[in-house]
Amino acid sequence: METNTLTIRPFDWARDLTTLSDIWFDASLKAHPFIGEPRLREQRKQIEDQYLPKAETWVACLDDKAVGFISLLGHFVGGIFVAPDCHRLGIGRRLIAHALDLKGELSLEVYTHNQQAVRFYDTLGFEEVSRRDKDDLGCPFPNITLHVKA
Repeated sequence: METNTLTIRPFDWARDLTTLSDIWFDASLKAHPFIGEPRLREQRKQIEDQYLPKAETWVACLDDKAVGFISLLGHFVGGIFVAPDCHRLGIGRRLIAHALDLKGELSLEVYTHNQQAVRFYDTLGFEEVSRRDKDDLGCPFPNITLHVKA
């Protein structure tokens, strides 16, 4: 039986940008089909040019292959994404645990339509703080703000 070692390391622009962009896009297509592929393609450029460079990003690697990441803006999780073929391996849990070890508490927003993510955060002890009916662009995609302390 093959055993992979999971490590978490800091984001390296030259090494990781394309891979993390691919992970973000593939995971977003699966988790957010209600947004639509055209809008996700538009957002991808912002992920590469703005969000990843400005955030504190940690990369989850199986052996030496990047398979997921979490991007932090202070105590706020700007994004956490795991390659779809690596879901259910505990990578998301490890990324959240790593961020909690660093920050002591975390907040995030999640689309209510992404029920798998809502359940995931619930199992990790996140609690609802607020809701809103529209996303940051004013589209009718409800969001929940969640918070957890270590």
